[in-house]
Amino acid sequence: MDVSKEDEQCLISIREALEVVRGKWSILVLTLLSLGPQRFNQMRRNLDNVSIKSLTDVLRHLEQHEVIHRQVFPTGPVTVEYSLTDKGRAYIPVLREMRIWGENWGERSKHVDDGTPR
Repeated sequence: MDVSKEDEQCLISIREALEVVRGKWSILVLTLLSLGPQRFNQMRRNLDNVSIKSLTDVLRHLEQHEVIHRQVFPTGPVTVEYSLTDKGRAYIPVLREMRIWGENWGERSKHVDDGTPR
């Protein structure tokens, strides 16, 4: 089956989007930041399994792609806060749809409150 020009452009656009949110932690970091600005250690506590290196790498990657903003406050010690840029906030509807999909089709959706399968 041949892919049309429109379908090919769709695949290219999706690949580009996936390049920005690649990796295990990117979407979770974006989800946290969609709730409001956070400091590094706040995010680390909220993402209890993430290593310092992984979180640092994800934050740098998202900052390079202009999805998040890193703001340094000249306090002692220095305080660094991360927030979503306009580009990052434009991803919030995708996060909402992922939540809905997870609620409907994720592992926990297979059981109702009483623990019996749907």
